[in-house]
Amino acid sequence: MAPHTRRTTFPKVLIERDTDSEQSSSEEEEEEQEEDPPSEEEENEEKIEDSNDPKKKGKATITISLKKVCKVCKKAGHEAGFKGATYIDCPMKPCFLCKMPGHTTMTCPHRVTTEHGVMPAPHKNTQNPVEFIFERQLRPRITSMKPAYAIPDQVNCAAIRYHSRRKGQLGVWDFDKVHEKTVYGNIHSCILNNMRFSPANDGTIYAASSDGTISCTDLETGISSSLMNLNPDGWQGPNTWRMLYGMDINLEKGVVLVADNFGFLYLVDTRSNSQIGKAIMIHKKGSKVVGLHCNPVQPDLLLSCGNDHFARLWDMRRLESGSTLYNLEHKRVVNSAYFSPLSGTKILTTSQDNRLRIWDSIFGNLDIPSREIVHSHDFNRHLTPFRAEWDPKDPSESLAVIGRYISENYNGTALHPIDFIDINTGQLVAEVMDPNITTISPVNKLHPRDDILASGSSRSLFIWRPKEKYDVAEQLDTRKIVVFGGDDRKRGKRSKDEYDDDSDDEKFNPKGKNTKAKKSQKETTRYGRKAKR
Repeated sequence: MAPHTRRTTFPKVLIERDTDSEQSSSEEEEEEQEEDPPSEEEENEEKIEDSNDPKKKGKATITISLKKVCKVCKKAGHEAGFKGATYIDCPMKPCFLCKMPGHTTMTCPHRVTTEHGVMPAPHKNTQNPVEFIFERQLRPRITSMKPAYAIPDQVNCAAIRYHSRRKGQLGVWDFDKVHEKTVYGNIHSCILNNMRFSPANDGTIYAASSDGTISCTDLETGISSSLMNLNPDGWQGPNTWRMLYGMDINLEKGVVLVADNFGFLYLVDTRSNSQIGKAIMIHKKGSKVVGLHCNPVQPDLLLSCGNDHFARLWDMRRLESGSTLYNLEHKRVVNSAYFSPLSGTKILTTSQDNRLRIWDSIFGNLDIPSREIVHSHDFNRHLTPFRAEWDPKDPSESLAVIGRYISENYNGTALHPIDFIDINTGQLVAEVMDPNITTISPVNKLHPRDDILASGSSRSLFIWRPKEKYDVAEQLDTRKIVVFGGDDRKRGKRSKDEYDDDSDDEKFNPKGKNTKAKKSQKETTRYGRKAKR
């Protein structure tokens, strides 16, 4: 029996050049083509013969194109996107930042000055009697003079890769005890979309998950109980699977409010751990409700936002479908909507159209926002949505913090700063960054009492404090940067979570350069803690 031999013929490869001057064929071949140019009929016959010939199957021509193709508009002749730390615009599209034509992102006036086109808030002259009485009641709680901003601009401690990529985990980290790690991995079966500490007991935390359940976890014992399950029959298809996103706690009424991906709101009694009444449709049917916030002064007022391009104001005393007090329209998806933390009279929203919108008074004209601030937070996929949050310590209720999507070139390194913005004027108060943090920080939260900022980026947590509080000669405490993760690696194998982690091993390098992780080597970084690189 004759031995089988592997076929040595290869398919024909054609290379398309970007310019006509770059030719891949020789002059002799060109002359032959000029002498005997095939007709269209002969070409069609050859194509038909090649397709019908069984011997020539698997020999289809492979074309390799070297032309510049834009990833945005899919047209040839130009490129767009990030090149290193610089973003190049597509000439066929409007500015990526302000969404307006006529200029590029690098020359956008809103990129140069964030207050461009923003009308500053006028000195308040209350004309509405209801607003006047409301403010008189709050006046003792609000100082008349605006204090100086205290900006946390230096990383004080960090937990790198705090938990794995396994979904459904709940982690608790005390940044005063940086080396301690507490992760509960059996609470939910899907990703956690929202968490809230109980206002009555900070040792209890409520969580809403994409598995359609609400959990109440005791952080001391680790015992968790399920308050509601919207998918008791398991997976029945995407048309019936309910996922929970927006959540808030109303302490005065003793209820947990959650909203799902179909536009419905659910109320859960915290005392009986059971659902109250029926689900209420508060947004367009089939739209995801991503945010809920109860007014800190008037708990009967509820603010919701979702994918139907609206933020809606509700009265919980007559909460039913279609009974909104106001509908705040946006041009794109609304990522978040919050009342101001002290007076509760202002509203701050974050939308995917790169706009921060502010309403100065819930008693005034809510048809149009008082101000719109252009800010870079529009993204594609696989990233936690950006949310502008108030500074709860600011008595003037004018400071907000939000991460930035478009990177800035700092000495050849692409960094994504965290912006502090004065919402009354639109001015950029400060942008904080660290040369070792090259990832995006979409989650940022300011401490309610201390000058501390907590930011989250790709499974890592960072605690920022004001640089002025440290002595100039003081070195960063070598015990406050801890690198977790990698504990589940096996000999000769990588964990399942590491395969879909394409950049976390390059997250926080003390030297500011990207170095790949080694399997079982532990070294002491300049931040002092044994860490896997």
